[in-house]
Amino acid sequence: MDPKVEQFMAKIKAKNPSEPEFHQAVHEVAESLIPFIEENPRYKHAKILERIAEPERVIMFRVPWINDKGDVEINRGYRIEMNSAIGPYKGGLRFHPTVNLGILKFLAFEQVLKNSLTTLPMGGGKGGSDFDPKGKSDNEVMRFCQSFMTELYRHIGPNTDVPAGDIGVGGREIGFLFGQYKRIKNEFVGVLTGKGIQWGGSLIRPEATGYGTVYFAEEMLKVKGDSLKGKIATVSGSGNVAQFAVQKLTELGGKAVTMSDSAGSIYDPEGIDAEKLAWVMDLKNIRRGRIKEYAEHFGCEYFEGKRPWHVKCDVAFPSATENEIDKNDAETLVKNGCMVISEGANMPSSPDAIEMYLEKKILYGPGKAANAGGVAVSGLEMTQNSMRLPWSREEVDSRLQTIMKNIHQTCVDFGTEPDGYINYVNGANVGGFVKVADAMLAQGVV
Repeated sequence: MDPKVEQFMAKIKAKNPSEPEFHQAVHEVAESLIPFIEENPRYKHAKILERIAEPERVIMFRVPWINDKGDVEINRGYRIEMNSAIGPYKGGLRFHPTVNLGILKFLAFEQVLKNSLTTLPMGGGKGGSDFDPKGKSDNEVMRFCQSFMTELYRHIGPNTDVPAGDIGVGGREIGFLFGQYKRIKNEFVGVLTGKGIQWGGSLIRPEATGYGTVYFAEEMLKVKGDSLKGKIATVSGSGNVAQFAVQKLTELGGKAVTMSDSAGSIYDPEGIDAEKLAWVMDLKNIRRGRIKEYAEHFGCEYFEGKRPWHVKCDVAFPSATENEIDKNDAETLVKNGCMVISEGANMPSSPDAIEMYLEKKILYGPGKAANAGGVAVSGLEMTQNSMRLPWSREEVDSRLQTIMKNIHQTCVDFGTEPDGYINYVNGANVGGFVKVADAMLAQGVV
């Protein structure tokens, strides 16, 4: 490890103990940025990286609510307002038992650079709660969301902080949260994104992250004079991102052969076509079932407790959760001929896995670039809310494609190495950093 990176990380770990995910995210970025900052001393003297790694504000609060039995339950709520140099804080809310301060700080830190890459005027933030919506009735979820927003409302606003959905926070939860905000504030404004299409939402928003990660993979392949047509793809996850990645991949002529959930993965060598995907969407979005049922229904292989990275593929779309690809998985992917990895999830590859991708010089799109389509369309939803004018599906999709092309070009501009290999990690980190850093320098020490 570069001694300067080591020194920087020692300070980060001392100030933020017991937050391994945050340490991992900062370390990955620091490895790209510290050499760049050494060559650009204006950023070094102003301690821009140190300031970006320190949240502007951390909000923690109690969330009491009453379950269907009439018992009081208590969860903890968070909002990390990380950086507002280029716009209002923007980032999702996650409701999941694993939510803690370190995970949200990692996500908020990544969000700052991701939002910068979109070219839209959005700062970075993240929030959520250790509440688990799984197994809860609609009324329980509503009471929790109302209690959560009763505290959060005082910290957010259309020009201050605009949360969105994330794991455990879908259309239902956004609706309950928005309804409570409107009730308390007595105003109808674009304070949340991911809203229903009838009340201020944007077309393509549910599809955006999955579509975007596929568009990014297509751009990476174009550099090599290739495309997704005829490519075999492994996809992890079976939620929103994975579903729409499979859909767009199929439309562009690729063939997705896997999906997964926390219990295991399926392998369908014939491909998950539009009809099968519709069945998965019903299974996951309506019936809330397990992916194992797909294998039983369509008669294909199911791997209990396994992720899909052992399956031979040309392209991989990790779209489930952080650190789902370790060094062994990366070795297997490379050995099996995988030439492209485009991340639909946030930080799904471990540091050892990323090292392997770069060493083998495969096309690797890190999450902050490859999955920025979701927040990009959230930004477009904010624009439509401000204009009070909805755009057509074609208009939003066209803008999404343009944004993903621009993000790819930024990565090429900042990440191309002397031998011509595009290091998308460096490209995304440096490209995202420069815009935020220049804004911070212009605004003084604040």
